[in-house]
Amino acid sequence: MEFSLNLKMDVSQEVERLYGHEVRTRVCGICFREDKLLLIKHLGLTAAGFLWAPPGGGVQYGTNLETNLIREFKEETGLNIKVVRFLFVYEYVGPPLQTIELFFEVQPTGGDLCRGVDPEMSDSQQIIDEVRFVSLKELNDFALESLHHMLKGVHSKEDLLRKTGFFKFEKN
Repeated sequence: MEFSLNLKMDVSQEVERLYGHEVRTRVCGICFREDKLLLIKHLGLTAAGFLWAPPGGGVQYGTNLETNLIREFKEETGLNIKVVRFLFVYEYVGPPLQTIELFFEVQPTGGDLCRGVDPEMSDSQQIIDEVRFVSLKELNDFALESLHHMLKGVHSKEDLLRKTGFFKFEKN
């Protein structure tokens, strides 16, 4: 138990070192297979010690959003995707982290689903713990503090795919 607590602390510190104290622009993909949503369980985030969120990651300078999202999906999930359409913007302000996330609907076009890697993190401090398609019933059984804010209150595929506009969460 002590080892896992130290690992969470080390991972949280590494996340803060790599991504904290600046505004980070991210692209994220909403990917359904039938009525199951593709999610990644990230360690070291939230009071629960982990966060379930759609695949995605940082935008690299000099490459467009679609290229970044395709790269992130391949790195994190092993899947190849096609970007279908833009959905919404989500802003998170919770020091030391601040992100602007651009969400897109995507469809898988190939590849094999696997637990990928976060290339910015060292091998010993990978934060991707699990990658899988989750039913919406199961999603609603997850603890609220372990869910990305945009997944809270989602009861159907349409609940998520109909979201448009700008959403904001500020942690006091």
